This record gives sequence, C-alpha cells and structure tokens, in this order.
Amino acid sequence: MEFTDVKLSNEHKEQLRSASESADPLSVSPLQISPKSPRSPKSPKSPKSPRSPADRQSKHGADRGSPLKNRRNSHSPRDGRPKKGGCGGKGTWGGLMDTDDVHTIDPNDPNYTSSEDTERTSTKDMIATFEDYKKKAIILVEEYFQNDDITSTANELRELGMSCYDFYFVKKLVSMAMDRHDKEKEMAAVLLSALYAEVIKPQQVYKGFSKLLESADDFIVDIPDAIDILALFIARAVVDDILPPAFLAKANSSLPKDSKGIEVIKRAEKSYLSAPLHAEIIERRWGGSKNKTVEDVKDKINNLLIEYVVSGEKKEAFRCIKDLNMRFFHHEIVKRAIIMAMEKQQAENRLLELLKKATEEGLINSSQLSKGINRIIDNIDDLSLDIPNARVILQCIISKAASEGWLCISSLKSLSKEIEKQTVDEKLVKEFKLKAQSMIKEYFLSGEIVEVSRFLETENSSCLAELNAIFVKKLITLAMDRKNREKEMASVLLSSVCFPADDVVNGFVMLIDSAEDTALDIPIVVEDLAMFLARAEVDEVLTPQHMEEIGSQFFEPNSIGNKVVLMAKSLLKGRLSGERILRCWGGGGSSSNGWAIEDVKDKIRKLLEEFESGGDAKEAYRCIKELGMPFFHHEVVKKSLVIIIEKKNERLWGFLKECFSMGLITMYQMTKGFARVAESLDDLALDVPDAEKQFKDYVERAKVEGWLDSTISFNRLGHSMENGFC
Repeated sequence: MEFTDVKLSNEHKEQLRSASESADPLSVSPLQISPKSPRSPKSPKSPKSPRSPADRQSKHGADRGSPLKNRRNSHSPRDGRPKKGGCGGKGTWGGLMDTDDVHTIDPNDPNYTSSEDTERTSTKDMIATFEDYKKKAIILVEEYFQNDDITSTANELRELGMSCYDFYFVKKLVSMAMDRHDKEKEMAAVLLSALYAEVIKPQQVYKGFSKLLESADDFIVDIPDAIDILALFIARAVVDDILPPAFLAKANSSLPKDSKGIEVIKRAEKSYLSAPLHAEIIERRWGGSKNKTVEDVKDKINNLLIEYVVSGEKKEAFRCIKDLNMRFFHHEIVKRAIIMAMEKQQAENRLLELLKKATEEGLINSSQLSKGINRIIDNIDDLSLDIPNARVILQCIISKAASEGWLCISSLKSLSKEIEKQTVDEKLVKEFKLKAQSMIKEYFLSGEIVEVSRFLETENSSCLAELNAIFVKKLITLAMDRKNREKEMASVLLSSVCFPADDVVNGFVMLIDSAEDTALDIPIVVEDLAMFLARAEVDEVLTPQHMEEIGSQFFEPNSIGNKVVLMAKSLLKGRLSGERILRCWGGGGSSSNGWAIEDVKDKIRKLLEEFESGGDAKEAYRCIKELGMPFFHHEVVKKSLVIIIEKKNERLWGFLKECFSMGLITMYQMTKGFARVAESLDDLALDVPDAEKQFKDYVERAKVEGWLDSTISFNRLGHSMENGFC
C-alpha cells in the first residue's frame, strides 16, 4: 500500500512508533537502503514463517482466511471512505468534529510551510524503510535455518545498514524458532550469542526480548507451549551473557500484571535460572549446536589445550579450534586456558602466548576473550579453594595481558571482594543526612578536612556502605549548586576521605538516578556530574573499570546516566586531560594555584631531598600544606619510601610518622602510597636487590604504627587486598 495523505492506520502508527523509537538521532543511516540488499521475493513459493495474530492483520502477512482478502481498494488518489454523521457529500463542509487532514498540500497556499512536506516525506520514508527491513529480516532468518551459516548471516545483516531496527530481527528470529524443532531453537540461540555486540548492539537485543515479552499473549494462540519456550530462550540469553539478569526484574515491573509476559518471567526465574546447575541444563536443553553436547565440546577444548602445553604447536592448536566451528563458544577456550595457567605456573607463558596470538589473528574475538575472563571472575571464590591466591594470580595475568595490548581491562568485571550489604535503620539515615549536610556546609566555609574525617568516624563508625554513598551524593549535590571553589573542595575531600571505591560508585549511581530532579535547579547537571566523575578517575578515587560499572547501569542511549559517562570518557581521552581536569575548578580547593602534576612531583622530590640533607621538619610540613593538594599526598609517601629503601634513611620514616600523627597524611593516602611502591618494586629491585624484603618489613612496621589497616596486604601489582577496610 502506498502512502497518500490519508490518516495513518493503527498498524502504521505502531510501525512509525517502533521506527522512531529505534532511530539514532546522530545518524541518518537507518533511512538508507543498501542497493545490494536482496529483493523481497514475490513468488508464492517463497518460504513462509509462523505469524502471530497481530501479523495476520497486516497486509504483508495476510493469511488466506483473512477477512480482508477480498476487499477492494480504489486506485484513485481521492479518499473514498464513507462520510459519517450525515456530513458527507459534494459541496458540504463536513462534520463539526471532523479533524482528519485529508486535503492535498498546495505550495501556493499562503499558510503552506515546507516542513509539512518534509514531515510527511520523512514519515513515509521511515515506515517504508522499516517495512523493507522486516521483509529482509524474515528472508535472512529463513536462509539461516536452511544453511546454518552464521558468518553469512552476520555479513548480510551488516549490509542492510539499518542497525536501529535489529531489535525486530531478534524478535523475528526467536518467534520463528519457537514454532519449529529443537534444532532451529538451538540455532537461534547460537546465532544471537554469535552476533551479540559485534553485529547487534546490546540495547537492540534487550529491546528485542522486551518486544517478545509484550507479544507473549499473541504467541500462545498459535504455540500452546509458548510460555515455556520463551522462558527458556530468555534463560538461555542470560546464561550466554547477552541479557543482564536485571532484565527480568525491569521487565516484570513494566509489563501488565495479568499479561502472559509476567508468566514467562516467572517461569524463566523459577524453572530454569534458579535450578541447581542451571547453566548446564539450559545449554543442553535443545541438544547443542550440530548435535554436539556441551560436554563433548568442553572435552575437546581440554584435550587440545593439554596437547598444546606438551607440544607447543600453535598451528595445530589453531586448526583444532577452527575445526570446532563454534566461534560463539570460544569463551570456554579462554576460560579453560587461563584456569590451566593458574593451576600450572610453568605452563602460564605458553598458554598466554596462545591466547595472545589467537586474539591478534582474529581467531578469538575481543568479546569472547572478555566473556571468558569474566566467567573466571564470577567463580573466583570457588577457584580460591583449589588454587591458593587465585585472585592475585588472575590479577597478574590480566595485568600482563593488558600491558601487552591484547586485553581491554575496561571490559572486565571488578575483581575486588564484594562486601555484604548491611541494612541501615531509616531513622539513622535521616539523621545522618541532616548532620552530613550541616558538616559539608561547614567544610565549605573552613576547608578543614580533618574535621570532616572526625565527623565520619563518629557518625559512621561501622563504615556502613549506604551512609558512605549518601555522603558522596550529598557532597557533590551541594557543591554543584555553588561556585568553582566549592566544587574543587568537594573533589579534594572526596579523594582525601577513606571511602571504598564501591561506595563512591554507589554514590554516583544515586546522583545520576536523581539527576532529572536536580536538573530543575541546576540545568547543567550532566556537564557537572561528568566533570566530577572524570575528576574522581584522575584523582584515582575510581578506576576506568568503575566507570564501566556505572555505565552498565545506564545503558539506554538517551538516558542521563549514559550521557554523563560518555561525556566523562570524552573528557578523559583528550590530550593532557589529567592536567586540564585537575585545573578545571581552580585547583587546590580553597586556593587556586592549579599545579600541574609534574610540577607537584618535582616540588615533593625537592622538599624531601632538602629535609633528608638536614632540613627543618617544620619547613617541610609547611611546603606540603602550601601545595594545597591533600589528595596527592600519596606521592609524598611513595617518594619517601623509595628513598628509605634505597638509602635506609630512618629520618624520613620519622617524618612520615609525624605527618600521620598530625593528620597531614591520612590512612587512605598512606595506603595508596605503599601501593604505588609495590607497583614499582620490580624496577626498584634493579638498583636495590633486597627491595621486596625491605618493603614487606616496612609494611609490617606501618601496621604496628597504625598507618595501615592490619588486614591489608599488597600483591606484586600494588593492589591492596583488604578485608573490612574503609
């Protein structure tokens, strides 16, 4: 049906709504149809796909028994619809309430505006494009079920050049598989896992499954066991890591309570995802790809890795991997290779070299690499029972891979131990909020960080994570409504107080959640939050991994959280970004010196050398205070420790002791300083052979002195391993 200027039907309104929801405002590619795209076959022999009742009402999917089959349509451009209310007929004005815009646009009309033509043309183009995509998607699915060629399907989907409609491909692939045999169901699950992230964006997969849940009531008309099949597809998507577990909770809150979609979610949770060994059960349910069971593939992977460790033949190992012909399952190779490297330290280099070469040659893609390592991180506590220090060893392997350039750390989950959440009394939270607000306002007047630290020790002596997050949120919210001086002071305080990174992350998540309300008073809330987030990473309060963690909770493209994270990342990517971000609000809290990092390091080195050679301690303390950068005092600790190890200078140890006792250097900065030295031990050992032994002795002395928490230890990468440290 060609579009004229008649009122859009309900079906076309729905198509327009779906198309406009998916359109990328920064790109015009969704409106372009590739000239190389295959034409939709008009032959009656073209393959037919199962259709929902809603599809049957469409002209493009009408069944033989459709009541619209014999309807006659006029080819005249005039609107031939019967008039209602006795208002039709030649020479009449129509009905009083008739609002249909059925007239032809006349460019000579004095009230004519060019935007009318543009809007109508744009509407027609978008709907026509979406209709074209739907036809091609059905053909692609049919061809895939016939030839089982993942690579060909991926290439053809890319060539369509309409990624904003890929949610429909996800929906159509699953809905067509639901009415077929287990072989096609398994093929559909395998294809989704293979296309995820590389061809189909995570947001489109998410939206596709959301649409499937919305259509569950229609599916059950043609497919009696639709609820169970769709629940299994969703459970499989969660197991394959292409849907986040949070999808179930969010979908449950958005669907009508009496819809079949709610039953699907409940079935997925209770019957599949809650069962013991659910991952193995779900993966085997449809027989595995090409009649291979999951266990068979795992055995083959294990055998090829053992053979490679013995022979060292990369070419043979690569041939075996290719023969598996299961690119979507390469994460299992990554997982087993790294676990084997953790268990057999002597084979570590050879196995990591295999993964490195496989990644560089494109045999194992980056998403499968990250997925395999993330699976190890998820099970690290269980691995620790069999492999002592498993967490530390894995961190070393990750660091080595990242330094060699074949692994992106930002795509990995956090390796830090999750502290069990404590429930906090609501009354206590309200009292803490009031006291925190008063304390923060007082800090903005006085600039006394020590007073804030005492307040936190008194009011949150148990280091409750929720209260820490609330303090972070309150601090930044109050600072955003003030001048640059207070914003700088807030960043300085955030880097000086002793908060675990996870609590700071939760504080930023709470800030972003309430950003829409904050925007009523602070219009530039996105820019301010992005700058605070970037500054937190520059000050090493957060790591790039924490930035990804925050972004993962706000994946909707147009959400405020997504905008904040993207803007923060763009700020950090710029040349000399660290210096610019440090100076963005004037530098130094209450002062505005705006030191560059290298200048600060140079001044710290000079004041320590002067003190070491017989200088006055009071002068050294004054110089440190004048820097006005308490968040950078870990550099004082680091440089002092290096001099102490190199020259065995006990005078500097006494200097650190005095700095700590007078509150000039906090425990948090002490910990960071020791961690920095731990990172550089390998270089330090070139000049001082017993550097590692000395460092361990000084760590124990610092614990006795009370500078470091007694539960902290440092691994060879400098990361502090803490238990209950805040």
